[in-house]
Amino acid sequence: MTQARVLFGFHALTVRLKTAPGSIVELYIDATRRDARMRQFVERAKEAGVRLLDSDELRLQALAGTHRHQGVVAKVHPVPAAKSLDDLLDTVEGPPLLLVLDGVTDPHNLGACLRVADGAGAHAVIAPKDHAVGLNATVSKVASGAAETVPYFMVTNLARSLNELKERNIRVVGTADDAPRTLYAADLREPLALVLGAEGQGMRQLTRKTCDELVSLPMAGAVESLNVSVASGICLYEAVRQRGA
Repeated sequence: MTQARVLFGFHALTVRLKTAPGSIVELYIDATRRDARMRQFVERAKEAGVRLLDSDELRLQALAGTHRHQGVVAKVHPVPAAKSLDDLLDTVEGPPLLLVLDGVTDPHNLGACLRVADGAGAHAVIAPKDHAVGLNATVSKVASGAAETVPYFMVTNLARSLNELKERNIRVVGTADDAPRTLYAADLREPLALVLGAEGQGMRQLTRKTCDELVSLPMAGAVESLNVSVASGICLYEAVRQRGA
């Protein structure tokens, strides 16, 4: 049996109750919280047949590793996902839209990127194993359920994986401050992988060289760059706009 991991927060656990209630091993709730939101959540959990355990603040904080658990913490088994990126792409209808993150190691940034990817309808988020954060409880909390719905693939060699995408006729477009033209001048309607690097550092050199094209985000103010989740949202939703969705 795969080892259980921790999820916490109303958004993340509500999505899990909707999509895979059978994967929830135990659900701990704040015994002192009885407001409408908690009552509604508990009712949904009971309808799903999930085991509920009354708990206190110290226990919940110890389980979640943070005080920002909102009074709900669960031990869950991972939900089976596509075994590989190739398997996923074989099932995609229409032009794929992928988000590639190179060097994003902050769980709050990853969680926000997953939330944006879910909202824009991206088919997957891809990151290198050696320069990225994995899915953990903080990521799931920040993602507000998107960590349960957006496939997240960590690949051994990012440049090689990008070349494999190109063999599938997926255009790889990276973002860089010194790119010759802006995002809004690029054609994002075709099968697409958008590549963003960590804030400040940007993409690694090999990743940059692997891109078919580089584009920039116009910066009219004093700051030099945007948070990677904000930049991801701008890029993904521009692709969505161009596709007429």
